[in-house]
Amino acid sequence: MPNVSTRHFQLPPWQQGAAQSWFEREEGTARKPRAASSVLLLRDSRQGAEVFLRYRRGESPLGKIAFPGGSLEEADGDPVDWYGPTPAEWARTLGMDDAQEARRHVVAAARELFEETGVLLAGPDGSTLLESNRGPEWMAARVGIAAGDESFPELLARRGLGLRSDLLRPLTHWLTADFALRRFDTRYFAAVQPLGQETSLLESKGIWGQWRAAAVEMERAATTELGDEVGQPDTVGLTLEQLTVPAVALMIEKLAKARGCIAYLAHRRANEVFQPELVEADGGYALRVTAVDAAEGSGHRGR
Repeated sequence: MPNVSTRHFQLPPWQQGAAQSWFEREEGTARKPRAASSVLLLRDSRQGAEVFLRYRRGESPLGKIAFPGGSLEEADGDPVDWYGPTPAEWARTLGMDDAQEARRHVVAAARELFEETGVLLAGPDGSTLLESNRGPEWMAARVGIAAGDESFPELLARRGLGLRSDLLRPLTHWLTADFALRRFDTRYFAAVQPLGQETSLLESKGIWGQWRAAAVEMERAATTELGDEVGQPDTVGLTLEQLTVPAVALMIEKLAKARGCIAYLAHRRANEVFQPELVEADGGYALRVTAVDAAEGSGHRGR
């Protein structure tokens, strides 16, 4: 039997108003969540497993500090050369009935990873991967995709590349808490940084993004060091819990305990939906999460 424990996470400052309104109107109707994909980009280092973290403007359901990710787009369903597990196999892995919806989540994960970091999980065949993502032409492609001037499938077709879905690993499935003004239904994936490809921020949109050793971030999680280093008005003075959402904090925690990327990816995970629950605590509000060792630090079981 997996060990189960209940934990409370600090509510981020930008969610305080929505939490108060939720209780003042005696809860209410939750907004419909948008389907999203997010990717833990990983690599090994002398300090242990590292993950790429980035700052997000506004009130993202993924957190101020989060992994690359975002909403699914209509073009994610467009035709694309495909290598690796089929959409039907992905649907079974993700516990979904709709193979095309599973396919869109996988495409969105690869698209968001490319747009936000430059890492492209694609190649001309099922055994070859793009060797270099350097150069102004690749940045221009990322800018074009972000602006909607070109779709991700169009880029792959133009470059004679197919999506290497075998380079993504499914992690966990989270719903944003009911009270939030913006909600995501997020599928989290993981990918190891490909040899020869480097990370970079998107021109004109990227503010902060860095590789961080998970063990180091957990050691200083109760401090404001990370938020102060990011240096934005809405990050300075905040702890890791206040900068992100429970799903992200728990995945960083799990990664910190793993003996490298391979061990982390080999960890057994429950195929369930998890969701934090808003509760009143210590005269304020907190997010209650049920942590399950066999899952990815999982939360309150949702619908």
